[in-house]
Amino acid sequence: MTFAEISAALPRQAVTAIDGLPFPRLASGKVREIFDLGDALLLTATDRLSAFDVILPDGIPGKGAILTQLSLWWFARTEALLPNHLLPDQAGEFARRGITDRDLRLRSMIVRKLRPLSIECVVRGYLIGSGWSAYQKTGEVCGLRLPAGLRQAERLPEPIFTPTTKAPKGQHDEPVNDAQAAALVGAELYARVKAASLALYRLGHDHARAAGMILADTKFEFGTDDAGKLYLIDEVLTPDSSRYWPADGYAPGRSPPSYDKQFVRDHLLALQWNQQPPGPRLPADVIARTQQKYLAALQNLLG
Repeated sequence: MTFAEISAALPRQAVTAIDGLPFPRLASGKVREIFDLGDALLLTATDRLSAFDVILPDGIPGKGAILTQLSLWWFARTEALLPNHLLPDQAGEFARRGITDRDLRLRSMIVRKLRPLSIECVVRGYLIGSGWSAYQKTGEVCGLRLPAGLRQAERLPEPIFTPTTKAPKGQHDEPVNDAQAAALVGAELYARVKAASLALYRLGHDHARAAGMILADTKFEFGTDDAGKLYLIDEVLTPDSSRYWPADGYAPGRSPPSYDKQFVRDHLLALQWNQQPPGPRLPADVIARTQQKYLAALQNLLG
């Protein structure tokens, strides 16, 4: 779909719950709902918004559709590097299962049943966020020693792989080193996902740069089938799983503005909220400006 088609189809009100479907609900995450289709899964992105691992009471209208459509765009561009969990012919799969609602189709994917890995695969190309905080204290990020004298938001000499645990909803993911991550998933599989993550990041970074953006860091998730074949799953290179900056005006030494929910995080930090449930309500202007951030990233990439 084109950017114009997606943006024109977005709902006016945030869709924060998916109810009334004739399929068993398997799981409900921070953003996504997973339904059992028998031979496959229906993965549906709501408009829920989480910050500091807390689901906020207000969503961002159309966010789930933006994330899904952007993931589909990226899956098409990354499948040469690694297969993904999408079943072929998504339109045909929706029709075969009687899923006709336009909004539901925009925010949903029909995917293979796979075993998700127990780690989240984070790649950092720039020194920002928790990586910058850790570097200031120890000169390291997730046990990796970095050169001295790096500035905030500076591009790293090479992208680094910094996996985390996959925490249950409401809990925080914890960083792990290579040895710890390999112990969780197995050394051979860990080597494969590390190499795949770094290759995917480089591809994403190059595409983003051509679209006038910088992909500072991102998170990938992977799963395996019964034969041990590795797949890219969940979402990929979206503003929820990635930190994008405008390339125009980027300079190290300060935190650049980003095309994601950082605007919401900054608002919440100013409230001195204790980062425990329940989260505070969001003003209408914060919701509108956050939606604009997501739409801007989509427009830049899709053109």
